[in-house]
Amino acid sequence: MNTLPQRHLILAILAGASALVVVHGLGRFAYTPLLPYLISDGMLTLEQGARVATWNYIGYLIGALLALALHAPARMRIALPLALLSNALLTLAQVYATSVDSLTWLRLANGISNGVVFVQAPALVLEWLAQHQRTRLSGLIYLGLGGGLLVSSATATLPAPWLSGADRWWPMAILSLPLALLSIGLLRRLKLDSPAVQVQHKHSRLFDRASTPLFLAYTGAGLGYILPMTFLPSLAEQQLEPSNPLVSGAWLWTASASLISIALWNSLGARIGDRRALLCNYAAQGLGAAAPMLWPGAVGILLCAVLVGGSFIGTVFLTQRLARHLHPHQGPRLSAALIALYGASQLLGPWLAEQALQMGATLTQCFAIGAGALLWGMCWTFLIPRGNRQTS
Repeated sequence: MNTLPQRHLILAILAGASALVVVHGLGRFAYTPLLPYLISDGMLTLEQGARVATWNYIGYLIGALLALALHAPARMRIALPLALLSNALLTLAQVYATSVDSLTWLRLANGISNGVVFVQAPALVLEWLAQHQRTRLSGLIYLGLGGGLLVSSATATLPAPWLSGADRWWPMAILSLPLALLSIGLLRRLKLDSPAVQVQHKHSRLFDRASTPLFLAYTGAGLGYILPMTFLPSLAEQQLEPSNPLVSGAWLWTASASLISIALWNSLGARIGDRRALLCNYAAQGLGAAAPMLWPGAVGILLCAVLVGGSFIGTVFLTQRLARHLHPHQGPRLSAALIALYGASQLLGPWLAEQALQMGATLTQCFAIGAGALLWGMCWTFLIPRGNRQTS
């Protein structure tokens, strides 16, 4: 196993990363920088945009739960490529969604396929890396998420002057299909041994005295990050003058920070322990969510973009690593349970924002929901038992 060619490792990471570009960068989060354009085109109102986002997150939860039921490697071999190809085709179908209802249904289906892939692709690559004693490389898969956000920023803003309405989905659609086919081809090359250890532990408890605070904290993470990651460009358009570069550039700052931060949080977790790193992560992310309220204008928007964008991926893999330490040998089942929980909490964000907007709140005030949720996450993280250097 130690003689595994480096090329195989690179291709395995590329397999997972390209899948995340398709489903999370182009399929899911491209909606965030597109939303202000869709509103200005008259295709959606802000309240309708929040509702469409909520249905996408409902789909994501359904997909994560479906992935939990399909976590066996034999089932993943069928479900993963099917979901990945479906996601790319759904992105293409959004080009023809000219009504709110049709877009809502497509975003729901997009969320379902996204949830399956976001659970199974990293889980499959992680298990393959573990099989070859290269588990520490698994965080590199999430470079696909950070890189996908950069791609979504470019595909939304660069062609914006020449496109309108549903046609704004064309750049994402053109990139999604070849990337999906590339990922499917690479993922099919990853062969897993019989998961004998996982079979022995498949009925072990996920929730116990040690892990419950971690799971409760993760509910705050899901709700806390989703409001800035859905509405930050729209908030920038409301708070700033049209000539301010952050009106079109807030999402670029978010995407850049997310990509750069992966190595930062990975290194910090290795140096001070994942638990302490996660506490720092929640503190930074919570300050970012509160920044537009504390410092309305360019300063608050920029801090929100950098701190939330630069923290939320770290929350994901630091939590995954802590959970895996507390419950060894759970494999894809553990990943699916965490992401299902994350999906359940994050779908509340746009719905709560829609309710608050209808009651007369401003979009800036809605960000208090996210800041409070992240404070909740930090408080529960304090209650995670201290252990060895990995968790302390």
